[in-house]
Amino acid sequence: MGDANSTLSEAEARHLLRRTGFDVSEKTVEKWIAGGITRGEAADELLKFKPQGFKPNGNSFEAIHDKWLKFMLKTKAALQEKLVLFWHDHFATGISKVGDPVLMTKQNALLRQYCKGDFKALVKAINRDPATMEYLDTVRNSKDGLNENYGREVQELFTLGVKDSAGNDTYTQEDIVQIARAFTGWRYNEKDEPFLRESRHDFGADKVIYKTTGQFGPAGVNFTAAGTGEGEIDAVIDVIFQHRDTDGRSTVARRTARRLIEFFGTPNPPLDFVDDVVGTGPEAFDQTWIVSGLLRRIFTHDDFYLGAGAPGVADHKSIAWPIDYVVTTLRTLKIKPKGKDLVLAGGEYFAMRDHLSGMGQVLFEPPSVFGWDWESSWISSATLLARYGFVRDLTSARDGGGTSFRPEKLVDLELTDADDIVDAVLAVCGVAALFTNTEKTALANYLTDGAGPIDLADDDYRNRKLNGLFALVLESPAYQLV
Repeated sequence: MGDANSTLSEAEARHLLRRTGFDVSEKTVEKWIAGGITRGEAADELLKFKPQGFKPNGNSFEAIHDKWLKFMLKTKAALQEKLVLFWHDHFATGISKVGDPVLMTKQNALLRQYCKGDFKALVKAINRDPATMEYLDTVRNSKDGLNENYGREVQELFTLGVKDSAGNDTYTQEDIVQIARAFTGWRYNEKDEPFLRESRHDFGADKVIYKTTGQFGPAGVNFTAAGTGEGEIDAVIDVIFQHRDTDGRSTVARRTARRLIEFFGTPNPPLDFVDDVVGTGPEAFDQTWIVSGLLRRIFTHDDFYLGAGAPGVADHKSIAWPIDYVVTTLRTLKIKPKGKDLVLAGGEYFAMRDHLSGMGQVLFEPPSVFGWDWESSWISSATLLARYGFVRDLTSARDGGGTSFRPEKLVDLELTDADDIVDAVLAVCGVAALFTNTEKTALANYLTDGAGPIDLADDDYRNRKLNGLFALVLESPAYQLV
């Protein structure tokens, strides 16, 4: 059994870097292994980043989408971008309903600010976020026309979930109504600053929630006991974060930990893994609500490393999100999309937005308030063909400069043995340990076709076979899994 003090193995180092970033730095792996770094020390190194103030400004959806994508391609704090992606999905809002790209970029900056910090403070900030207020209809909620959307989603999606770990309801319809009353009258001004329009706020009778759930007792909790008005929406969050499930454990902590494990680790984690990373005592997640502490416990847990370095086995692995698949591949192969529209300069010459759309993920436009569907939902006949189309365009890019695919800069052209070339390509793509010997033999046979010596210096051969070998690896099931 390992823990935070266990020395990180090479397979674990690669696994950790790939799960928390977009590519695997060989220099980092070599440094870590040579220095005998522990799991805890590696996690601390990854988590020490200071949240950057980047904001993907622009006056159109296309502009803000491409600026964020471009930032992911060059950032040195990849874990921050992974966290911003996670929270973008968790607090899902879409440009098609929000309508204003400025609001979307301000929300992106908000998620960046809080990405590894105080989760309770983040939820309270989301309460007042104009993009969220538009998307979940807070701006259309008043005492004369109650809109329940935010009152529902702040519980169902942001904090409690519909069911607890025992399968029991975490809230009732009456809880939705009472919480919706707290959010009546909230608007934002021309400077995108939230404020309470008191003439539209429900200052009525006591607002009581959780009479039958949350372990508060039959009297529930009156979140207006300290007063009505602006403070109600913070008081609601304080009560939600005190909610206890059927087992007497923090409902919010368990659900948030589970979702972060599923994002960074593995689908369907066992409950003991969830409880281990929530922790106990004064540093537990349900006491501090600090995300970085929770992540450190995830990144040092044995179960996090169950999928490390296992060739031909899909257990404990996750299907790469389209944005992850694209950014990882471009960074790994050192390809820079061309122009302001980020076009791949080969094949169909599609913009990256179009490739991502075909794969089922467009930044700033999740399909619904539930965000994107993960895991097997990423893969269908259409989305898989879109991934293959991306690889086709990428490996055929020939426009010169940084926009081209240049395998000669990635693989030693003096190699002549097919097995050695296959090993070199797999190493470049970061999946050397994930291919079986049978799969490697099939790739070597593709290179030779039963012919004589291989000459990678020959332009025609290299453009056909070496490029094709990279394409086969990038399209492989092993490369789709992280």
